[in-house]
Amino acid sequence: MANWLRRGFGCSVLAAVFFWGGVVHAASLSIGPATGTVTVDSTFDISLFVNTEGDTVNALEVSVSFPPDKLQLVSPTAGKSVIELWTGPPRFNNLTGRIDLQGGIPGGLKVSQGQVIKLTFRARSVGTALVKFLDNSKVLNHDGRGTDVLGSTSNGIYQIELPPPAGPAVVATTHPIQGQYFATNNAQLQWASNVGIDAYSYVLNKESTTIPDDIPEGRATSVAYQNLADGVHYFHIKALRHGAWGGVTHLSLGVDVVPPAEFSIEVIPQARTTRRQPVIQFATTDSGSGLSHYELKLVPLNPGAKAGQQFFVEAQSPYIPPQLEMGSYDVIVRAYDHAKNIREVTRRLEIVPTVFRIVRDEGLELKSNLIIPWPWVWGVGGVLLVLLGLLAYRARRFHRDVDRQRGSKELPETVRKQLEDLKKYRTKYGQMVLLLALVSGLLWGNAGFAQTLSTVPPLVTTVSRHITNEEIFYAGGRTQLPNAEVIIYLQNLSTGETFSRVAAANDDGEWFYRHERFLSSGSYLLWVQGRAGETLSPPSPQEQLTVEPTALQFGASRVSFATLYLTFSIALLLGLLGLSAYTIVHAVHGRRKHRHLIKEIHEAEESVKRGFAVLRRDLEAELALTHRAKLSKELSDEERVREKQLQKDLAWVEKYIGKEVWDIEKTENRG
Repeated sequence: MANWLRRGFGCSVLAAVFFWGGVVHAASLSIGPATGTVTVDSTFDISLFVNTEGDTVNALEVSVSFPPDKLQLVSPTAGKSVIELWTGPPRFNNLTGRIDLQGGIPGGLKVSQGQVIKLTFRARSVGTALVKFLDNSKVLNHDGRGTDVLGSTSNGIYQIELPPPAGPAVVATTHPIQGQYFATNNAQLQWASNVGIDAYSYVLNKESTTIPDDIPEGRATSVAYQNLADGVHYFHIKALRHGAWGGVTHLSLGVDVVPPAEFSIEVIPQARTTRRQPVIQFATTDSGSGLSHYELKLVPLNPGAKAGQQFFVEAQSPYIPPQLEMGSYDVIVRAYDHAKNIREVTRRLEIVPTVFRIVRDEGLELKSNLIIPWPWVWGVGGVLLVLLGLLAYRARRFHRDVDRQRGSKELPETVRKQLEDLKKYRTKYGQMVLLLALVSGLLWGNAGFAQTLSTVPPLVTTVSRHITNEEIFYAGGRTQLPNAEVIIYLQNLSTGETFSRVAAANDDGEWFYRHERFLSSGSYLLWVQGRAGETLSPPSPQEQLTVEPTALQFGASRVSFATLYLTFSIALLLGLLGLSAYTIVHAVHGRRKHRHLIKEIHEAEESVKRGFAVLRRDLEAELALTHRAKLSKELSDEERVREKQLQKDLAWVEKYIGKEVWDIEKTENRG
């Protein structure tokens, strides 16, 4: 048997892994019986069957799920099974509600209804239990490759009820249907009072088949419970007649007052998109009665747009709307649980035109409504290229002139005057100072900165709370009287103006209103009132909303702040990019020229120091001669004047030349 497993069934399993993708899907898996009604705490059997539909199969891999809060697997029993070799004992988990089994049939099998395994379940609580095959289930063909030929599966669904009442007949007016959840945590129960009943004993707990104790609770025929926790509660009651306790009646109460969990709406590719049919995704969970379904509504916020769907429609995620017009929309999604609690979420969606799009053989489409023909595109593009070429030529000539000035050693007028003064003094005192020419570069870079109708008013459940003066106002809700009229009142708190509109409710009592034009910015009070014929309900509670200013209005024309922001942002961005590029180019050239300039200034300074040293030596030598002459004789007036002039010239030359060199270096360091 081990050799057969390695060569036969083992090969089939490996083949299923490497060659799965197969030819014709024919075989099916089913559960029998497919439906049934069982009572809490009872056990029942179901079987898994395989139908090969004419194919020959040699292995099965089956996974089954069941609700662990409703069912408990007592034991899987192979019994009479088409499986001849189990690769392992069937595995099951009552916490996760899953069963897995694998087995093989040496030589293959062709059968119309072959039992794979029998499962025994115990019913745990009231409700509906679905036993279904999981997607990883496989039926492998006996073709040497292990091709999966599973084409369909049939699941089983079972109703679980409490045992038939053996005691007093009980009804729950707040929870009339057993097995269902209701959005109230208060329970009101009543039971029939028969002749001869001395007392009743009852209890409310979480156990499905509890037997009340023998302590009488009195002869009252009703009881009320308040603030029950979410979940399923069970009421158990028995009656005392002529000193003997009778049978027990069990009643279930499903309580769920918590709406589904908070969730968000995702728009693909994004909430502001050019796609006319974006994908809308949403998902949430409910820890109480479980999620029932979603409803969705698209509300256009532009005055010229179609009103769209009047009421909510049931939808599934992902949801792809019909082709949408340009403009803003509110996507409203409601999630319902089985107790009819609602969680409502709103997301803003904007369909915007494309900036440009290439239309083959026609031209360039701008803003989805203007097409520039290709000859115009090429013509304008050519003109722009010529202009850019001229600008580039002028920039190149400018830099070439700067390089020519540096190469020709052209000096500013002040520097040339200094050199002429030095030459004059060297000529005056008989020697020339050896000087190097000072070269100064000019930097031109600049930085930029950048109940009944008569007693119960309609409910307002949906309202455009984040409205602006360029979006359409809407509101919706429910009224207790189907097909009634709902009067919507809106009062401007700034002007005191109040206007009213009428919306009709549908058969379910839902109503919805969408305003026909923009509201001016300011604060408003909103309230509604129901009307059926001449009968009016009381006004609903007032709700305040604010219309934010997001557009500038010039007569009948509007310019949205978003458009202004976009225009200014683009202009600012272009300005920053231009200034950045301008600054970077000149900074690079400026730094390079600055390094050369500093080097030349230092060389000039050294040359000036050397020339000054020679000049000072000559001046001091001549002054020394004058001093020696003073020791030997009295200087003439002409010699005294020359001595003073020598001292003055020495001080002036030292101060003037030294200061100018220092000023140049300090200025360049700041730059």
